[in-house]
Amino acid sequence: MGSIWNTLQGVAFKQDFIHAGDVRTRTITAGSGPVLIFLHGTGGHAEAYLRNIEAHAKHFSVHAIDMVGHGYSDIADIDYGPQDYVDHLLAFVDAIGAEKVFISGESLGAQVAAWFALQHPERVEKIVLNTGILLPPDPEGKKDLEDLLERSRKATGNPDRDAIHARLRWLVHEDHSVTEELVTARKQIYDQPGRAAVIRQIAEQSISALLDPEIAERWNNPILLTELLCPTLVLWTRYNPGQLVPLAEQGAALIPNSELVVLENSAHWPQWEEPEEFNRVHIEFLLK
Repeated sequence: MGSIWNTLQGVAFKQDFIHAGDVRTRTITAGSGPVLIFLHGTGGHAEAYLRNIEAHAKHFSVHAIDMVGHGYSDIADIDYGPQDYVDHLLAFVDAIGAEKVFISGESLGAQVAAWFALQHPERVEKIVLNTGILLPPDPEGKKDLEDLLERSRKATGNPDRDAIHARLRWLVHEDHSVTEELVTARKQIYDQPGRAAVIRQIAEQSISALLDPEIAERWNNPILLTELLCPTLVLWTRYNPGQLVPLAEQGAALIPNSELVVLENSAHWPQWEEPEEFNRVHIEFLLK
């Protein structure tokens, strides 16, 4: 694939910072038309979508953002619980002057997309739940998520390249998908003053929201999916760790207006590992 930025050669895009309430928020922006917001996962950043921006910018005004506390967005004095992400996203949507938006989230970003659509249905056109859904994992999935939490602790405890590589390796099906440049990009983010400690807190919070029954009862409950009324694409993968295909099938069956697509050659980052197929399926759903 070459450099992680090569896919944007020749594309009119910009990196910008927008104040979403009190949070200075980084966004990678391209295209025009209806607003599409890409949301990364736990400990992630906007670069997760570099292989998708060009294709989507032909149809949408694309914003791949760093959620609060992540990437190069502000570290805020908040709990980093589910409501904090919803509030930050609402402030961002208001800041860019969008009445209604398309939201596509991966992992934690998928949960945020769903929580936002439940709380602010009038602001949402469609959502995509990419390898994340409002359901607790099965027993096998719990082991995968416990492994993720341990890798996250090591990657943020003393951010070295090996620990960051191991954390990124959890996301992908094939080891070669984790490039040295990707490791460098994430290490540079984690090396910012105070950033690694916040990412560690975020990992503890977001993974606990799946593993802790009391938290899951409020935020990752099957009942919530029955109340998700906007058109929803559940975009899954054959090798998704933590939440396997049967769980996605269960979740999609609960959402009143949903479609399920399973990609066959990726794990937790299909937008990165299978960008062409991801872009095709994704755009086809959004434009229907």
